[in-house]
Amino acid sequence: MNVSINIPNLLDRLCYRYPSLLVDAIAEHEQGRRLVAVKNVTVNEEFFQGHFPGVPLMPAVLMLETFTQVATILLLQRDDAPPTGRVYLRGVNNAKFRRQVVPGDRLHLEVTLGRRRASLAFARAVASVGEHVVAEAELLLGVAAERTQIDPTAIVHARARIGEGTVIGPHAVIGEHVVLGRHCRIGASAVIDGRTTIGDGNEVFPFASIGLPPQDLKYRGEPTTLDIGERNIFREFVTIHRGTQGGGGKTTIGDRNLFMAYVHVAHDCHIGDETIFGNAATLGGHVTVEDYATISAYSGVHQFCRVGRHAFIGGYSVVTKDALPFAKTVGNRARIYGLNTIGLLRRGFSNDVISKLKRSYRYLLQSKLNTTSALRTIRQDRALASCPDVQYLVDFIQTSHRGVILRRPTRRTEEMVADE
Repeated sequence: MNVSINIPNLLDRLCYRYPSLLVDAIAEHEQGRRLVAVKNVTVNEEFFQGHFPGVPLMPAVLMLETFTQVATILLLQRDDAPPTGRVYLRGVNNAKFRRQVVPGDRLHLEVTLGRRRASLAFARAVASVGEHVVAEAELLLGVAAERTQIDPTAIVHARARIGEGTVIGPHAVIGEHVVLGRHCRIGASAVIDGRTTIGDGNEVFPFASIGLPPQDLKYRGEPTTLDIGERNIFREFVTIHRGTQGGGGKTTIGDRNLFMAYVHVAHDCHIGDETIFGNAATLGGHVTVEDYATISAYSGVHQFCRVGRHAFIGGYSVVTKDALPFAKTVGNRARIYGLNTIGLLRRGFSNDVISKLKRSYRYLLQSKLNTTSALRTIRQDRALASCPDVQYLVDFIQTSHRGVILRRPTRRTEEMVADE
């Protein structure tokens, strides 16, 4: 029996989806260890037309195939990358079919992985209807990873390390010290060089430039690095530079970030997770961008600045001080336009937390208190001090070296922004 399944991200499609012919839903998942699935046996299943006329029964061989499909999902599904590859049923041991499976039954399918050897895996499978075990078996499975695909015109150094399932397009260049994770896609004429490590599931579009030397006159070729996490998207002509010795020697990028066309990330920058960079957004050297921040198109952030969590930088802005978390910062030179309420609601912040952040920003922006007094007042307010996000805002301001953007726009500026 040869079962091969190539399916989308099942864990994002839970109970109401149908990932494969004989598996209706994923109920529980412990990555690399155990998976529980559900199969609703209905009278309109195609196999009932021949098994057996007048007395519909689910054939034992299809029960084994159901076990194999569940095991395939468990073996191939990873939280950090799409499931790819092939799984083959190599053998079945100790199969026992204890009760007939008929239309109307709801199969509870549990597969637990045992020992693994190279390309072989052993699994224990049990099927139940209600409290009764109807079938069980031990499976021997062959696992074949998806093959790496490298276009004949691509230039890939012999010492570069390329993960399984990665696709490298025409005329792409991969340097000697590059490490590419699994299931990455490298577009045509993209260049990845230097001591660059890229995690699983990243997508680099054509003509992007990743890991080249920094544009710093003090750089003398020392071995600095660029570390990139997983499932990031680098669109056309994006440039990401590795670090400098004077800046710590490392540029880092987290997971699930989107860099639109022509974005530039300079040396020694540190970017968190789930950020969005609009077209041609630019970071100077040594900039830190924290999780869930958005930097809109054609905006520039001065070197050594920070952009706080959930911050929103409007288009064409020039940021020369630290941009506060949770807030809207817009303009040249950038000014603060209060809390980014809509963005926080979209991110799932509760009304209570948003209300506390609003009150904190009123102390900072609208009261007649200076920044030191406003922070003291926030700390003395028990309701605000007990909120972790408010405490993070206070800590962000207190740890700033360049100062933070607390200047509000003039009424004329607000009217101009509103008109746009």
